[in-house]
Amino acid sequence: MKRRKEKTGRRQGVQLMTLCISTSMVLVLLGLVVFSVQTSRNLSHWVKENLTVTIVLNDEVSVGDAKRFQQDLVRRPFSKDVLYISREQALKEQTDAMGSDPSEFLGMNPFPATLELQLHSDYANADSLAWISDELRKNPEVTDVAYQVDLMDSVNRNLAKLNILLLVLAVLLTFISFSLINNTVRLSVYSRRFLIHTMKLVGASWGFIRRPFMRQGALVGVIAALIAIIVLGGGIYALYYYEPNILAIITWRELVITALAVLVFGLVITLTCSYISVNRFLRMPAGELYKI
Repeated sequence: MKRRKEKTGRRQGVQLMTLCISTSMVLVLLGLVVFSVQTSRNLSHWVKENLTVTIVLNDEVSVGDAKRFQQDLVRRPFSKDVLYISREQALKEQTDAMGSDPSEFLGMNPFPATLELQLHSDYANADSLAWISDELRKNPEVTDVAYQVDLMDSVNRNLAKLNILLLVLAVLLTFISFSLINNTVRLSVYSRRFLIHTMKLVGASWGFIRRPFMRQGALVGVIAALIAIIVLGGGIYALYYYEPNILAIITWRELVITALAVLVFGLVITLTCSYISVNRFLRMPAGELYKI
């Protein structure tokens, strides 16, 4: 009898371990989808706020006038930052980049003074850029306004496609994960179907019979979620180790939301599967227990 109990305990322990591992693998995939959706919004915000509008100034504009124009732009609601680049600084940067000084064979400095304007993300779209550009060109001190409108449109289109793809993937993963975890939980409950029937015979209520299975499901959900969170956290740390600038896109908000989503998914899926599986055997007549 003691040996049989030990064997049954080991078998149940293996089943619980298998259930935890399979559930955590599914939760890792779901966590990746949630994390990707969160960071894609931050990526769009980061790209928009790093879009540079180059304002080319006239050669007659003095440094003082350029500085006053810069201060005027800083106070505008669409401006995040404005950097003044003098003709001398532009020449130095181009000389360092090309390895030679263009003014030596041209006899003059060919580079104009510019203002590098960075916009708030709400204004970094095609319509806003168009009217901002038109307004800036009305200034007699400005000769040209340049920005990469094609890049912005391309980023917006690609992010929209990515969000749709991630949404479809999330729905598919939720369905697949529910099916996989449900089958694993059902196998765990199946091994104790006769115990469930015996408890029914002695008059135990369905809620009383279901309670230990629901507690076990909640425990499995929490353990699997913790494993998945550790795996995801390790992956994010590795990403940060190789690319520290990733912190411009990943914040604590995304990490906390991802961790909470994984925990909620783990509890909801395992509790729901446990409830459905136990009810299936509770409704089953005694004769059917021997046929499955």
